[in-house]
Amino acid sequence: MKVLVIGSGGREHALIWKIAQSKLVDKIFATPGNGGISEIAECLEIKTIETERILSFARKEKIDITIVGPEAPLVLGIVDDFTNYGLKIFGPTASCARLEESKVFAKTFMAKHGIPTAGFKVFDSPQPAKEYIEKIGAPCVIKADGLAAGKGVIVAKTVEEANQAVASMMEERVFGDAGNKIIIEECLEGQEASILIFTDSKEVVPLVSSQDHKRLLDCDLGPNTGGMGAYSPAPVVTEAVFKEISENIIKKTIKGLNTEGLEYRGVLYAGIMLTKAGPRVLEFNVRFGDPETQAIVPRLESDLLEGILATSAGTLNKFSKSGGFKWDDRACVSVVCASGGYPGEFAKDKPIFGLEEAKAMKDVIVFHAGTKRLPQSSKSASSFVTSGGRVLDVTALGGAIKEAINKAYQAVGKINFEGMQYRRDIGNKALL
Repeated sequence: MKVLVIGSGGREHALIWKIAQSKLVDKIFATPGNGGISEIAECLEIKTIETERILSFARKEKIDITIVGPEAPLVLGIVDDFTNYGLKIFGPTASCARLEESKVFAKTFMAKHGIPTAGFKVFDSPQPAKEYIEKIGAPCVIKADGLAAGKGVIVAKTVEEANQAVASMMEERVFGDAGNKIIIEECLEGQEASILIFTDSKEVVPLVSSQDHKRLLDCDLGPNTGGMGAYSPAPVVTEAVFKEISENIIKKTIKGLNTEGLEYRGVLYAGIMLTKAGPRVLEFNVRFGDPETQAIVPRLESDLLEGILATSAGTLNKFSKSGGFKWDDRACVSVVCASGGYPGEFAKDKPIFGLEEAKAMKDVIVFHAGTKRLPQSSKSASSFVTSGGRVLDVTALGGAIKEAINKAYQAVGKINFEGMQYRRDIGNKALL
């Protein structure tokens, strides 16, 4: 079987690493992939948004299944295009992808179908938004409506911070057209958790819980990023809590989509805030989380590709009845090593050292995110250089969360590149 994975980050490296273990696979391609991915898949110089070129390659190469990593191709309708040509692809249609593409659409959808979320109001110009902030005060949350690489959410602790967030999104246009509309919503308090499920619009197969760390600095300080690390499982998601999330959020969401004539096939990610009043949806993503996937996939004992194929074919019920996914009971922690300056401007092409030493550790996997592999003829002392903001996801399994944390940071300690930065408290919330 020929498999194509779209994307270039740590999430895609983790998926390809796992898919490569499947007995069903003969060849894996990646568009565009990264340095680490190039060691186990053939990387193609095709950008993730070049959907017509990806489709052309899949048709020519007779790809058996394509798996979409990032959200942009989904929003552009790549699933619709593949389906029109009779090609198998894992991911939701463009209509379903609006759950992530537009926060206004998602919040309106939740309100319509009784899915618990924070109270909100939508604005399409800055002055009324600022007047509303003056009225409600702080803290509050300001969200750009469109896609902003996970950085379009500002938790404002003061009215001044909230007004500045409105100005940056709607007047300075820091997120471009994503800031044409914004949402101002109440600030929920509690611990966050990431819940990912496979669904073919009829059956739901959950993955294990995880928790992301969005802020750049320890103790959840600093600016929002795409994610600085994750761990699984999230102890705050008890069996009772998960049951409540399943009944009041997941099932209502799938039912709501079906009611609106939207057949959702793929992975659905619900970012949840566990408040005193119960679980509330912070956001929906229509693809695998990043970096949550890097902490979830190493715990999967069964064949990921079998679940992907069943979801794409609409036979998830049969897959579920045959046992579904089986999981390692151990904890997993993944720490992001980022370039200096991230999430702002950062330098590239910095040699990365210590990768082999880290990879040699038992139960440690180093997933590449923003890396480039140097040609064998290169005289560099390193085989890889940096090429992105988030460079590596250093991941470790341990019998308990503390063991996994210690092992992950021991591996991080073996790696270095100029300007490397990382949080030192990934997973600590699980110890509280």
